[in-house]
Amino acid sequence: MSHQQSSHESKPDSELIAEVLDQTNTAFEEQEAAASPAENQELSVEALKIELTLAQQQASGNLDKALRVQADMENLKKRVQKDLDDERKYGLTKFAKELLSVMDSLELGLRAINSDHPEVLKLREGSELTLKQFESAFAKFNIEAIDPVGEVFNPELHQAMVMQPSSTVDPGKVITVFQKGYVINGRLLRPALVVVAKAEDKPTDSAKIDEQA
Repeated sequence: MSHQQSSHESKPDSELIAEVLDQTNTAFEEQEAAASPAENQELSVEALKIELTLAQQQASGNLDKALRVQADMENLKKRVQKDLDDERKYGLTKFAKELLSVMDSLELGLRAINSDHPEVLKLREGSELTLKQFESAFAKFNIEAIDPVGEVFNPELHQAMVMQPSSTVDPGKVITVFQKGYVINGRLLRPALVVVAKAEDKPTDSAKIDEQA
């Protein structure tokens, strides 16, 4: 038996394990030290590229989030502004509808006045003045009357109460207005109630025979 073998056998296992670990660490350090500077530099460049790619991905994700938030804020701003504009334009809708019945009563009253009696004429003048004041107030808030006599029937603004044959008015046009309609800032408050012209009915063959007879 050699001297080396006898020395190993005489050492405890813990010391043998420690020697093996020291030898392994020494070999690894020597191998690492033997690596060329170019290889070390290449490893560093690859690591930097990976870090740059990750940073770019994170920056892109953050930019997308920021753009979405900005778009949501713009949409919210537009909705709020539209609601404010609608409130400003149409906030008087309910109040205006209540006043329309007053306008109707004044107009009906004026149509009914036929007397030339001085007291009646004064009443008529007062009613006409009140009606003009209403019309002036409506104009300030862009409330406009729809009085479509002679115009083509428009189902978006007019409501046909009856179709009436006519030889003087083209079919599809308004002959009479029962009740004026109104719009506020272009939005319909109520439609005009109208009579619409239609073509006259053609006489039947029996009627023609009677006329010839």
